[in-house]
Amino acid sequence: MTGRNGGGLADVEAVLGHRFADPDLLRTALTHASALSSSSEATQSYQRLEFLGDRVLGLSVAALLYRAYPEADEGELAQRYNQLVRGQTCAEVARDWNLDKALVLGAGENQSKAKPGTAVLADACEAVLGALYIDAGYEAVSALVEREWGPRMRKAIRPARDAKTTLQEWVQARGEPTPAYRPIGRSGPDHAPRFTVEVDVNGIEPGRGHGGSKREAEQNAARAVLVREGVWSDDGDTA
Repeated sequence: MTGRNGGGLADVEAVLGHRFADPDLLRTALTHASALSSSSEATQSYQRLEFLGDRVLGLSVAALLYRAYPEADEGELAQRYNQLVRGQTCAEVARDWNLDKALVLGAGENQSKAKPGTAVLADACEAVLGALYIDAGYEAVSALVEREWGPRMRKAIRPARDAKTTLQEWVQARGEPTPAYRPIGRSGPDHAPRFTVEVDVNGIEPGRGHGGSKREAEQNAARAVLVREGVWSDDGDTA
């Protein structure tokens, strides 16, 4: 199997450092639903493996954080956890693994010059972890998560703050109603969508954000307001 830009199973195995006993697992993990001829073949796409990989990643990251920060309370662990398992982080790992080149997409979408979006890459990353779990067990996944997510965990000097939560707390402290998010646009092909969302905050100009998923766009819209109003600096720290 060869991906959209020539990447193959062997290339992904080399990056992962694992040769699959069942190559079909990895092949499935790299197959987007758009590549299948009918909905009856849905189980042959990465969706089921993504479901499993999401849970295995969550457990692995939680265990990693629990060991790394013995003095951290539940709130700090939760913030660090959300930073590490969010779609953007998983998509970054997917690019490091060259999954954007190895993914198999539908004929029409494969002709597009657009690269797979954040949501698709994040799902593919989790699907590969699910495939690895079935092929080699939890310890293999845990070791890979330590290798790939560990440096990202240690690089963060402080827990990443959630923009939507911070904006809501800031607005409530001003005695204003809860911010309202509304989608205002979507563009791009199905495998690489781009969403645009505005957040309305009483008394100030709305904020606008873009992202590969509605959730990411909402976070970016909230961040735009926080930075503009001087609550956050551009890197997301409290100003």
